[in-house]
Amino acid sequence: MKQLIDRLEREHILTQQEFIALLEKRNKTLAAYLFERAVAVRKAVYGNTVYLRGLIEFTNYCKNDCYYCGIRRSNGNVPRYRLTEEEILSCCESGYTLGFRTFVLQGGEDGAFSVPRLCSLVRQIKERFPDCAVTLSVGEFPRADYEAMFAAGADRYLLRHETASADHYRRLHPSNQTPENRKRCLQDLKDIGFQVGCGMMVGSPGQTLANLAEDLHFIYELRPQMVGIGPFIPQHDTPFGGEPAGTLEETLFLLGLLRLMLPQVLLPATTALGTIHPRGRELGILAGANVCMPNLSPVPVREKYALYDHKICTGDEAAECRQCLQSRMASIGYTTVVSRGDHPDFQRKSERN
Repeated sequence: MKQLIDRLEREHILTQQEFIALLEKRNKTLAAYLFERAVAVRKAVYGNTVYLRGLIEFTNYCKNDCYYCGIRRSNGNVPRYRLTEEEILSCCESGYTLGFRTFVLQGGEDGAFSVPRLCSLVRQIKERFPDCAVTLSVGEFPRADYEAMFAAGADRYLLRHETASADHYRRLHPSNQTPENRKRCLQDLKDIGFQVGCGMMVGSPGQTLANLAEDLHFIYELRPQMVGIGPFIPQHDTPFGGEPAGTLEETLFLLGLLRLMLPQVLLPATTALGTIHPRGRELGILAGANVCMPNLSPVPVREKYALYDHKICTGDEAAECRQCLQSRMASIGYTTVVSRGDHPDFQRKSERN
């Protein structure tokens, strides 16, 4: 199996059957070898730096009814909220003072935040903080709407594909949401010029190793600048509330594989990792990740953005959360940096311009 890891490092792709074999036969020894290689590759590109993104969860209204999501339309038990534009800009102001140079605006697909309103918000952030990057994570739109967001100044867009398997996608979503449209959105975003992020839940209901191998091939073919993966964690008010969570060890193993597949990728150690293990984010960095996203949202709304149960960082003030992560990264030999943290391809484009 180590030979497969060596070949993945050299060639950046394996057959789906080889990925399945690695996932089937993974053990502590093999994982340790994978993480050693993944960290070496990550250090060759990024050194011992970890990029911080300021996450602003600005609305938990959503028109969609994804079966795994705690803010799904049908969940009548979640208290709904929308931040005002002034509150969002205040979060950015606080984050900028703390050293953040990327703001991630994440929300459900909320019709109250129309495309013109989102574009106006992006323009205001870019005018006030011209040295910062703006990342949007607001779901599926027609191409023309993505073009408008890009023209307004948005730099990056996160849209998890959730699963590359059409059958598995339909198990996780109602019939009005299709895998074809999700993949169309990702390709549109790439073609327009965004730094694009995709990703999937690890251990979601019905997921097989063959599904994960298909995910890895989809990601390799898309060549995104960012990949966000985390363990599936059930939310008690959803149809999957009684399903088992994904595991730490499988998620970490996939992080290592992704680093070898896409050496320059921006790879977060997600909040979900920190939720299923007290040192989950540190372990994610030690498996090959290089991004963390502290929460800049106002403290009173954090627990309302309840995508899954027992989510961490629902009470820390932004400054405390940033200091906590900085200390955690320092404890494993890593430095958090004040930087936009662009993908290397986009750093070069910026330098040419």
